[in-house]
Amino acid sequence: MPLAPGGSWVRVGDQSLEYRFWGADTQDAPTLVMLHEGLGSVGLWRDFPGQLAKATGLGVMAYSRAGYGASDAIPLPRPLDYMTREAQYVLTKVLSDLGIERPILLGHSDGATIAALYAAIFDVRGVILIAPHFFTEPAGLSEITRAREQFEDGDLRARLSRHHADPDCAFRGWNDAWLDPGFRDWNVTGSLDDITAPVLAIQGGDDPYGTIAHVEEVERRASAPVEVLLLPGCGHAPHMEAPHIVLPAIAAFVDRVGDPS
Repeated sequence: MPLAPGGSWVRVGDQSLEYRFWGADTQDAPTLVMLHEGLGSVGLWRDFPGQLAKATGLGVMAYSRAGYGASDAIPLPRPLDYMTREAQYVLTKVLSDLGIERPILLGHSDGATIAALYAAIFDVRGVILIAPHFFTEPAGLSEITRAREQFEDGDLRARLSRHHADPDCAFRGWNDAWLDPGFRDWNVTGSLDDITAPVLAIQGGDDPYGTIAHVEEVERRASAPVEVLLLPGCGHAPHMEAPHIVLPAIAAFVDRVGDPS
């Protein structure tokens, strides 16, 4: 059964991507643009975008990258620099077509990496990075290997099929790239030197996919103020696990950087 789209459609090359807006009209306030994790989509943000719109008073936009949610599938395997390509080409086209200028970017996991890579090149008001990663770590790769086992032998494929029109494309596109031997040397920390917009970095202390080292790298390299929110006891999705802490922190950050002038 085809997956119901999250809202509307934007065309990038030969692919249609689903997107959705929440909250204020984008002409009246800055737009907060959400970039999902490696197995995410518009729908998998659940009610968090609406909560963000209410907490910040901003317009919020999220889209599903190609291969995810109700967006068109892609040929596999993904190129190993897929996050850089998303930042430099796809996100640029999506924002241009939707008339969004100088957004505040909020990314989770792969989406946080994409947000940072975009902010290193283009003008943004601020960047919110939730569980970012800029290089591989053995523990994270081991967790991704366990995810493959859950997909092949457990119930992960069935669970993903509720949120992705092509769960195999969504999972394989992410998992096969990260577990490719050539990806072990992936490292985009050099791009962080070029971030000139304020950053809020949020990291769960018990995140199995990545350590605080990624946030420390942003602190060390970014050419702008970096605020860090470390949440002991939280895993890979602190915005879902501790929204009572994360939402006020984001709202306060947005209030400081979201001047539409």
